[in-house]
Amino acid sequence: MKKIKLSERELAAEKALLRGEYIPAGAAEVRNIARAIAARRKDAVLNIRVNSEDLTHLKQKAQKLGVPYQTFISEILHHYAG
Repeated sequence: MKKIKLSERELAAEKALLRGEYIPAGAAEVRNIARAIAARRKDAVLNIRVNSEDLTHLKQKAQKLGVPYQTFISEILHHYAG
């Protein structure tokens, strides 16, 4: 069996799980999570032209947040569309 190398964060979560620090989610909570994931599913493609400086700034902000810039832009669109 291939051994998977876990990050420090993953190791901490695994140890907490083994210590019993997590409790199972109820069926209603699992359904709510599934609905939230489905609602955020990206099922359309959008091609737009933007100012290169704006895109550079968006990429820099996304990097500071530690997220891919396309995800960051998608979240901005979601915020203003909703």
